[in-house]
Formats: sequence, structure tokens, C-alpha cells
Amino acid sequence: MTYNILLLCGGDGSEHEVSLTSAKFIQKQLTNTPEFNVLLCVIHDKKFLVNGKSAAYFKGKELCTEDMTFKVDCAVPCIHGIPGETGDIQSFLEILDIPYIGCGSESSRNCFNKITTKLYLDALGIPNTPSLALLAANESYKEKALAFFDKYEDVYVKAASQGSSVGCYHVNDKNELWDKVLEAFKYSTEVILEKSINHRELEVAAYEFDGKLVITDPGEIIMPDNVFYTFEEKYSSTSATVTTVTPKGLTQDEINTIKDYARRAFEGLKLRDLSRIDFFLSKEDGILINEINTFPGATPISMFPKMLSHHGETMQEFLAQAVKRAIK
Repeated sequence: MTYNILLLCGGDGSEHEVSLTSAKFIQKQLTNTPEFNVLLCVIHDKKFLVNGKSAAYFKGKELCTEDMTFKVDCAVPCIHGIPGETGDIQSFLEILDIPYIGCGSESSRNCFNKITTKLYLDALGIPNTPSLALLAANESYKEKALAFFDKYEDVYVKAASQGSSVGCYHVNDKNELWDKVLEAFKYSTEVILEKSINHRELEVAAYEFDGKLVITDPGEIIMPDNVFYTFEEKYSSTSATVTTVTPKGLTQDEINTIKDYARRAFEGLKLRDLSRIDFFLSKEDGILINEINTFPGATPISMFPKMLSHHGETMQEFLAQAVKRAIK
């Protein structure tokens, strides 16, 4: 039996191009499964574009253009940031009753908003970075922000609903703080301040395979001294950042704690199919969850496929299982 798979990518957010790169990799893995017929559809300027130009529309479970009709058996929303990890495309697919892989609309939205994520992590008893939520750019919140800076003297200002370090600023000069907060508000309706942590950055892949939730051993992002992990540093071909799936110097207790927190977060936030969960390991603050990515990058340098492969699975088989599970 042949299944029609709609691979959605792009989006009108800041991670559009990264999504296209991930989609190329995902498309190759999906087409390696003989019974999958894959159609790539790019979301751009609020349109669904097939073959880069043909505008498409949905008629129930069918994607239609002037030249074709494609009955969708399952969608793969390979969209980083808006409107994928925000839960919008998932809600749209749910209205159309189209099965899809990945986290649901509510869990996607909760994880994309850094403030909501922290509320859930606190409720689950999972340590995370000390923070302050700024819900408006007014004098009351300005006073709170300055008091937070006085307490920690070195902070990160982050747009609450953005990914890949967009709208994120490192501040260690109080005179710059509010200007950076106002800049972050250009990218999100809420802003969060976080204590700067002297840390190692560790990540695990969390995914469902053979009926079980798999939490991999952590990989590590190793950045040069005094370099902030910006959008450009993450994705540029000249990046000096190094990644490894075999970090040195971790104790078994640290590995076990990271995997326990990841499992509790995956289950508590009601994630599905896949996620990448990022951690800080700090001598001062211990092990903290930094963030949760509900559709992690799948570019040639991305950690999720590397960690999955290191654990012994293949992306092709993982995706095949996820698609067939969604269709059932």
C-alpha cells in the first residue's frame, strides 16, 4: 500500500531557511521508505507552494493546485519556529482531520513560549534557569527588570516566543538592559530575563521508537570562549562551534539525572514522537533544563539525528514508524 506524505516546511518566521535545509534531509529519509509518496510543500508569504511556485489550497484532506490533487494520508510539519513549533500548523491540520507526526498543537505552543515552559517545569519539579517574566514594556516591569539585574549582574534577555537565539541578548551592563528588553519585545509579546549560567551545554534526543520512549545519552555543544550561540553561530558554515555525541567528563549520576529530567519533561508536557531537550550543567547551579524543541533541526550539523544514530536507530526507520503510527 502506498501512503501520500505531505512534507510541510518553510514558514514565515526567522527560521524559514533552516526549515528548508532540514526538509531536504527529511525528504530523503522519507523517500527511502518504498511505500511513501512524498510531496514537498513550502509555506511562504502565507501561501502553500508546490514545486516552488504553484499555489495550493486544501479541500478537506486533499491538497489541490490547478494541475493536481494530492490526497494527504499524513503530514510531516518540518517547520522550525513559526508556524510549526507555535502549534498553529498542527491546529490547522487537526481542523482538516489530517494525521501528522510530532507534538500536538498545545504542547508545541507551551514549549515554544519560554515562560510557559518554565511554568510547567516548575510544576513538575524540574530545575531550570532563574528567570523573570516581563509581560509588558512599562515602568512597573522596568523596575522589576532592573532589580533582577541587580541580583544577578549578568543576564540574558530573550524574546519569549522565538527560536534559534532570535531576539536574544547577553547583558552585563545595567545601562544596556532596558534597551535590549525593548529590542526583544520587537520579536515577541512577552520577554524573559534569565540569570547567566556558567555552564556546559548538553542535549538529549527524546523520541518514540518500537513502542517505547527513548532518551539518548547527552551530546554536547562546545562553543569557543566568550562566544554567544547566536543564530549565525548555529548555522553558519564558518561556525567555530563543535558538537559531540560523546562528551567527556560526565559522571553516570549526571547522565542519569539529565535523562530522568528529560523523561519527566517529555511526559509532563505531553510531547509526542520527537523532541530535543537542552540542558545546562553548572558547578554552581547543577543540572538545569534550558529549553525544549518540539521539532528539532535536521540539518547536516544538527544534533537530533546525530544522537538518534549514535543510539542505534536510523532517521528513516524512526520517521517510517512515526508516520505509520499517526495514520493508524
